[in-house]
Amino acid sequence: MIRASWQAYTLHFRQPAGTSRGYLRRRETFFLRLEAEDGTTGWGECAPIPGLSPDHRPELAAMLDRLCAALNRGQPVTELTEPVEKLEEELGLAQWPALRFALETAWLDLARGGRQRLFDTPFTQGQAALPIHGLIWMDSPEGLLAQVDAKVAQGFRVIKMKVGALDFATERQVLAEIRRRHPAEEVELRLDANGAFSPEEALARLEALAPFQIRFLEQPIRPGQWRALAALCARSPVPIALDEELIGHVSEGERQALLAQIRPQHLVLKPTLLGGLAPAHSWIRLAQEQGIDWWINSALESNLGLSVLAQWTSHLEAGQALDPGQGRVHGLGTGRLFTNNLPGPIRLQGTGLVMEPGGEWDFSLVSG
Repeated sequence: MIRASWQAYTLHFRQPAGTSRGYLRRRETFFLRLEAEDGTTGWGECAPIPGLSPDHRPELAAMLDRLCAALNRGQPVTELTEPVEKLEEELGLAQWPALRFALETAWLDLARGGRQRLFDTPFTQGQAALPIHGLIWMDSPEGLLAQVDAKVAQGFRVIKMKVGALDFATERQVLAEIRRRHPAEEVELRLDANGAFSPEEALARLEALAPFQIRFLEQPIRPGQWRALAALCARSPVPIALDEELIGHVSEGERQALLAQIRPQHLVLKPTLLGGLAPAHSWIRLAQEQGIDWWINSALESNLGLSVLAQWTSHLEAGQALDPGQGRVHGLGTGRLFTNNLPGPIRLQGTGLVMEPGGEWDFSLVSG
């Protein structure tokens, strides 16, 4: 039998982080704790994003209480997925993706010994680094260029930058200067519009961005406009990735219909927003069937959520290279953003995440 509980925790940013939803100075997250009779403990993180996650609503605390009450009825620790599937149906967890992610990963942790080591890979053994991109926060033109130069100086060869916050002419000037300083054969550029373009202007803007040799641009228009987005994916000279568009599609049929109609070139998968590892894996399988590339991104989780995503990514990327410059590059670098992050054995080393195999997690900050 298990005993379930949860604890809220506020993460504080080292400096205000500019996003399409304003500047973030703090971040509320929730930790789910599952303890077996022998003291083995599994941890999961529920980290909804304001204005984006379906979970970010006043009823979340009550839903956490309901989940723990259901678990505390006397759930045996036996089969790995049965409790998740049972409670998903009973409590409607498909409509609470961040909470479902917390339950799925806490149960996985518990079932595998409560060591916060969910997969056995060269990365989790401390033998391989997981390469990540350098994320550029919204800023002034001068600030953007300074951030890019700093990331490249640190060794990053993949840069992700937001667009749509400044006027478009200014952003094109910034991108032109980035390319003057850092040619495409040296630095890969990925852009994220967060739906900032209108359907009427999007194609012209994508055509204007094409000379800068962009790997892909995420979510050019707001979600829900499938016909317009499908036309863009068919005609754009810049490959298009879906991100926010994937939120809320909980059945296999819905996901398949979306990909079949829109036909994007890439998917950016954030398990916290999609309901966990199993739904994200469903997206991957469907994407591979249609020849669509995919990338895993974190979503401002603490080190605990980041560790889960990094371990899972290393599992998916079996045979990850030891040199961070040689593997596929995902978006998993958020650990240094917070002043009071959960202490654990995951850290950034150069341009890749690494795990210390004998390192311990310190849950004293969130043990209630």
